[in-house]
Amino acid sequence: MEKIPFADINIRHLGIALEVKERINQIIHSSSYILGEEIDKFEEEFARYCGVKYCVGLDNGTSALELGMRALNIGKGDEVITPVNSFIASTSSISMVGAIPVWVDCDAKTYNIDPTKIENKITKKTKAIMPVHLYGQPAEMTTILEIAKKHKLHVIEDACQAHGAEYDGLRVGSFGVFAAFSFYPGKNLGAFGDAGALVTNDKQIYETVKKMRNYGQSAKYHHDFIAWNRRLDTLQAAILRVKLKYLDRWNKQRVKNAHIYNKLLKDANIIIPYHDPITIHVYHLYVIQIDGRDRLLKYLEEKGIAVGIHYPIPIHLQKAYRFVGKREGRFPISEKYAHKILSLPMYPHLSEEKIYYITEVIKAYKQKQDANNGN
Repeated sequence: MEKIPFADINIRHLGIALEVKERINQIIHSSSYILGEEIDKFEEEFARYCGVKYCVGLDNGTSALELGMRALNIGKGDEVITPVNSFIASTSSISMVGAIPVWVDCDAKTYNIDPTKIENKITKKTKAIMPVHLYGQPAEMTTILEIAKKHKLHVIEDACQAHGAEYDGLRVGSFGVFAAFSFYPGKNLGAFGDAGALVTNDKQIYETVKKMRNYGQSAKYHHDFIAWNRRLDTLQAAILRVKLKYLDRWNKQRVKNAHIYNKLLKDANIIIPYHDPITIHVYHLYVIQIDGRDRLLKYLEEKGIAVGIHYPIPIHLQKAYRFVGKREGRFPISEKYAHKILSLPMYPHLSEEKIYYITEVIKAYKQKQDANNGN
């Protein structure tokens, strides 16, 4: 068996290469590289896809979180509740606006924020709850929205790993006051570089963030406030427009691959991903749990199978947040999982043959380990 990449981006692009080249050539001929009409068209199409009114194209998903919070006037001294089990961008964006991240441990099944642990974190300084739809599965939005309504808090969706995922029949991005998406190349909807977007039904947030991304301009050379350059590239918008047409198809292939993994690993004595039936999980990542994770990781890599860990260090234990003084033991579930989780290869064009090979290698490893342990 040839080496299996963790996420084969190239194979996904083979079938759409001509469409992408045509769009890129059109932009080259028009020389409309900054805030060209491809931006407007992508924003309209992605907003419609998410089931919301507005979309603002940005340079990355972290900017979407940061600028959205600034538009809500979340800043110094305010608190935002968010999961400790996530990529650091969800938390660092809170710090960037001067607010305080208040961490919550993850749910033992879904890896998402545990909604039962949110309410006792709320104080007079709390302004928002930021769930992260981790690995492609939506957080438990019903309870989160009820808590937010009860305490008059904003809900901010970090949907950077969940393009096209659904909760109770609605697409993620349509639940909060705004949502952030990343189009990093390896995402379910990925650009050919860094890119992101904010989606919302709030016209004021939309108009404010549009100015924020472009030096605070309401019209050329009319600057309403001091702001940033956080624009989405026209070339990236054009590429995303092509790929958006295929996103649902690609997501269905991911789901199919996850079901094959589940079937083949059912009796392998490892923990496979839990899928909440109220959601459509789009499997940005396929994450298993296993004792002795690092030994399996090394074994798989020796067999030519690329794997990942998402994430090996919970945010409260990162060097960047040592000033907070959160020591080990504060978030036991996230800390335990950090030593057990392993992300297997997952991408739309991953063949059943390769999945079979990966699972056979894992089962052979488990049988060997169980025999050595006398089980």
